[in-house]
Amino acid sequence: MISKHGFVDISPRRGYAMVLMLLGSIVISFSGLAIRNIETAGNWQINFYRSIAFGLSISIVLLFRYGKTGPQQLKGIGLEGILAAILLASASISFLLAITNTTVAATTFTLSSIPFLTAIMAWLFLGERIGKSTILTICIAAAGISLMFVQGFGSGTLYGNFMALLCAIGFSSYAIIIRRNRRLEMLPTLILSNLIMMLVALVFTWNNLLISWNDLLICFILGGLLSATVNTLFLIAAKHLFAAELTLFMLLEFTLGPIWVWIFVNEVPTSWTLVGGSIVISAVLLKSVSELHNWSF
Repeated sequence: MISKHGFVDISPRRGYAMVLMLLGSIVISFSGLAIRNIETAGNWQINFYRSIAFGLSISIVLLFRYGKTGPQQLKGIGLEGILAAILLASASISFLLAITNTTVAATTFTLSSIPFLTAIMAWLFLGERIGKSTILTICIAAAGISLMFVQGFGSGTLYGNFMALLCAIGFSSYAIIIRRNRRLEMLPTLILSNLIMMLVALVFTWNNLLISWNDLLICFILGGLLSATVNTLFLIAAKHLFAAELTLFMLLEFTLGPIWVWIFVNEVPTSWTLVGGSIVISAVLLKSVSELHNWSF
């Protein structure tokens, strides 16, 4: 049954799903801190080993879910599923290039624009209309992101900020394809995405794959534990929660990420990052809470 907002009404296991998203957002928020503890591994080395760990973990989940027919699920994603995998791989690579070239705070605050980029793309490509409040929130969030870019011009982090923006665009495009194909099984798309990331990383670092045991362990934690956990929990929770609720919990990751590196690594965000990020987070939270309050259940 379709709700008045165009979303499929979901099962009553809402509390269960909210706990899963809460756990997933907290888990993935430690990714920035994990990356900051990498000793010598480069971006492509991290991508290579993280992709292997992520792909293996999701493959195990796929086999656990479908048993012997798990590998057959890879055949059913179609051309749009392949495009979605490419976009997700591009977003993941851009994220790592961003977080290793600018602060965790600047990266995560920029990524908090994902819900609004998705809304704009849904309006342009899917014909979904967005309300005046959404447009206003997008403008406010854009102003906050602009402040962070101003800081980037003066501190040499413009490249990292740009990569964060590319990550947001790539993930939003990926989300549009998933929304367009609501019956698409996402697990095979995740596996293909990580295969793409692994191959691309291999091209750039095929003659330099040796890294320390510390870095290898962190890469496997990043891919096999943090990323695999949040993506699996997201798939489960998406069956029981509305999109705005999922977005609201995703913001917890963006908020906690800079806090962990501030506490454990003493990476203090710049004043412009704090001001711009506060504007973005406030706009996103107000919009999400407003939508949750207005929806009837």
